[in-house]
Amino acid sequence: MTLRPSPRPLPDDALSALLAGQRFGTLATNKRSGHPHLTTMAYAWDPAARVLRFSTTADRVKVRQLRRDPRASLHVRGDDVWSFAVAEGEAEISEVTAVPGDAVGRELLAVVPESARPRAEAEEAAFLGQLVAERRVVLRLRVSRLYGTALDVNA
Repeated sequence: MTLRPSPRPLPDDALSALLAGQRFGTLATNKRSGHPHLTTMAYAWDPAARVLRFSTTADRVKVRQLRRDPRASLHVRGDDVWSFAVAEGEAEISEVTAVPGDAVGRELLAVVPESARPRAEAEEAAFLGQLVAERRVVLRLRVSRLYGTALDVNA
């Protein structure tokens, strides 16, 4: 009988690196029924503060759910199907960005990957104006627990 490898828990630094190395994950919030509401989200990870930041609009279902129950999780797949990280915590939602370039708008701009940020001043002003028009908010997930595993196999 051949023994199969078992999943190994990833240490906190490896989990943080996995979060930092990805841009998209599956955010889970709680429906009123208790069932999970899952949505794919782009995010930015701040490992020093242990905060995940997401850009969304104020009228989204997930925002209403998080105002009612702030518990949430983000699942991120690793470089292979055998590894993953989950970040759990409580979410807070910013005010709606109201004036192009306000503090919320600047925080939203920081969620955009560096390579995709507007370069010219006019482009940035237009982008910040669009955030206001869309009624964007920052969803911050303050991470209290990280867990995940890897499975060392040769496909």
